[in-house]
Amino acid sequence: MSARRTLIAGNWKMNGLTAEAKALAGGLAEKMNAVGDVDFEMLICPPAILIPVVAAVVQGSNIKLGGQDNHANAAGAHTGDTSTAMLKDAGCTYAIVGHSERRTDHGETDQVVNDKAAAAHANGLIAVICIGETEAQRDAGKTLDVNGRQIAGSVPDGSTAENTVIAYEPVWAIGTGRTPTSQEVQDVHAFIRGELAKKIGDNEAAKTRILYGGSMNPKNAKELLALPDVDGGLIGGASLKVDDFWTVAQNA
Repeated sequence: MSARRTLIAGNWKMNGLTAEAKALAGGLAEKMNAVGDVDFEMLICPPAILIPVVAAVVQGSNIKLGGQDNHANAAGAHTGDTSTAMLKDAGCTYAIVGHSERRTDHGETDQVVNDKAAAAHANGLIAVICIGETEAQRDAGKTLDVNGRQIAGSVPDGSTAENTVIAYEPVWAIGTGRTPTSQEVQDVHAFIRGELAKKIGDNEAAKTRILYGGSMNPKNAKELLALPDVDGGLIGGASLKVDDFWTVAQNA
């Protein structure tokens, strides 16, 4: 049995207004409070503008808060961006960096992701570093090449199991309802851990949590979370409904 504590993380993406955010966060907080001690960690990542609202609702519930992105710089002329210090000030302990939607929609490179993760570390936040191949890359047989390159380029020097989580999200499986087979997921996760070992050493790599992030839902969570190198999930659509997200968490 792995000593790595399962992390069930919800990425709300660009969804939710104040009332919806309060209802969703409140429903999860009620369930967490009702069960007391759990053997998993729950993280929710609302849009930046909703973080203070959600922080107030989940206070005292053991639910962790994270940002969906952070700027690499501490402050300055970066209109529309949010610094890691701002996230921390609002109650966050995590920051997602390098999500495939940021890499695709905003042209973020491995170096940009590396810089953002380093900024998270510098402010005492845990960086959830996202990696993963596109459908074209997968069909071309480049899955391992792409993920190996992204680990090498996106994970900052000095990263540890304490300040870093890796999220493997096959881009072609996000929000599509398609998922790789369990064996394919395990094979890639095991490969990622091996590549991580080259970067941060065997001991730290063995302790680092690697999440699966491609359409994990109540139907497939049990099978995926049972895999030896899957230490949780980065969940999109299923994190927007209290019962669905809670059901996924129960499989941890």
